[in-house]
Amino acid sequence: MFIYHVKINGSKTFRYFFIGIVLLVVIIVGIVSFRIFQGASSSSENSSCLPHQKMAKLSTNNYTNVLKTVHEHIDDYVGIQINFTGYIYRVLDLNENQFVLARNMIISSDFQSVVVGFLCEVNNAKDFEDGTWVELTGEITKGNYHGDMPILKVIDIKKTNKPNDEFVYPPDESYIPTSGIL
Repeated sequence: MFIYHVKINGSKTFRYFFIGIVLLVVIIVGIVSFRIFQGASSSSENSSCLPHQKMAKLSTNNYTNVLKTVHEHIDDYVGIQINFTGYIYRVLDLNENQFVLARNMIISSDFQSVVVGFLCEVNNAKDFEDGTWVELTGEITKGNYHGDMPILKVIDIKKTNKPNDEFVYPPDESYIPTSGIL
């Protein structure tokens, strides 16, 4: 068994240098620990990625970030209106007055995609065929579709042309729901 014993001998300059290095390391460890704990507590708070105003216009750049956040924190977003362009998409178990305001989200480098979107309700839903591109304004409500889910109650819907940037991309890896940026 080896025992190392460090004895500081020498000039006062070496002692001060050694003490300075130790203090610097302690300060750096303290700052890093503070930032880690502060970041963990602030990311768990439910601040808004949608502004607390009446209407939020979504873009292809923020659509999946907003979609993810609204699904994770439905209660925080009830009553907020959003406006977005997407296409009508239906699955078999939707009601007559329901459809998904959908976009195709790219999931791989060879442009494979999945359908993502908000479930919407409107009385004249059957007037819009699957695949029809629409611009929609709706108010977020809390509903039930295989569990709690945000549902857009449609306020205004009109047919539109397919946009040039029809695809959306997965939520940012660096995305933090408390960013407060739309």
